[in-house]
Amino acid sequence: MPTPPETLHRDMIAWRRDLHRHPETAFEERRTSDLVAERLAAWGLEVHRGIAETGVVGTLRRGRSDRAIGLRADMDALPMQELNTFEHRSVHDGKMHACGHDGHTTMLLGAARALAEADGFDGTVHFIFQPAEEAVGGGRRMIEEGLFERFPVAAVYGLHNYPGLPAGHFATRPGPVMAAADELAILVSGVGGHAAFPHMAVDPILAGAHLVTALQSIVSRNTDPLDQAVVSITKFHGGEVHNVIPDRAKLGGSVRTFRREVQERVIADIERIAAGTAAAFGCRADVDYRRGYPPTVNASTETDFAIGVAAAVAGSDAVRRDLPPMMGAEDFSFMLEARPGCFMFIGNGDRPGNCMVHNPEYDFNDDILPIGVRYWVELVHASLPLRS
Repeated sequence: MPTPPETLHRDMIAWRRDLHRHPETAFEERRTSDLVAERLAAWGLEVHRGIAETGVVGTLRRGRSDRAIGLRADMDALPMQELNTFEHRSVHDGKMHACGHDGHTTMLLGAARALAEADGFDGTVHFIFQPAEEAVGGGRRMIEEGLFERFPVAAVYGLHNYPGLPAGHFATRPGPVMAAADELAILVSGVGGHAAFPHMAVDPILAGAHLVTALQSIVSRNTDPLDQAVVSITKFHGGEVHNVIPDRAKLGGSVRTFRREVQERVIADIERIAAGTAAAFGCRADVDYRRGYPPTVNASTETDFAIGVAAAVAGSDAVRRDLPPMMGAEDFSFMLEARPGCFMFIGNGDRPGNCMVHNPEYDFNDDILPIGVRYWVELVHASLPLRS
């Protein structure tokens, strides 16, 4: 007998708040993965552990079809202090579920339980519980360790909450939906000296200051206005004493792009401008550019399909099909590079506590848990329909 919806919702609230109280950061999600694995096993799923250290994959098979899809949720928390005072606030100082991964994990668990308790599809569902989404790249690790070789799928889908979007509404778009996120570090080297005798030094602070300004021309003058890019210098360190010109200055920042061609051009521009600006002041610039997450690119066919499923769940008026691309990044991008799919957003609402993610007062909206489960269940039924 399937669990009544109101009972499942009550259980999911308890799971979600327990996860919120016990946040675990990248590749440390041992308690979380234990709970996920135990529940999946209790519902009769095949449970596979150890991929990307703490990742879990639950497999549910029905019928005889060889068709298969993947559904993904992230499990990790952020290394930040929670400021909420409610009962289920974090018990670990400096760790907090500030991005809703506790809710994402709970919704996918709810879907696994609902699908395990009833027939209604023909094929295989792989429930992918991924570690280390926050800036560490657990999704990349899972791909590198053979996720889709071990668990073949025709398509893969992700679901993320979206504060500010009405609770239970859906939004996405085909094509790029989130940006590539790269890290930039520049070491400007000069000649140190006494601040009273600047003519006897080669000042890397001065060169670095001009470099910060010059780098802004990459977006304003070197990038097609119809393309989107961000070059943000967020760190500038140089010197320790007020009367000493240092011999080095260090700059750091973030680069965001949507298209590979734009990314390559931005990298070349950074290296050219850094070298030229530093040389103009008698300094040298060494650029360390580190590629991070690639852009999150939704496949057109799978996105249209997912939009149709969301409309069936929430109604056409509650689904936005033209969400503007966001400069935030997601390591679900690695899975979408390996298989076609769609990254969908579900509205977290705009009431107090539903502030933007990565905020110390954020909390996932428990009211949307059943809606997320219905989306996952309907997606499975529509992807793997019973054959007459």
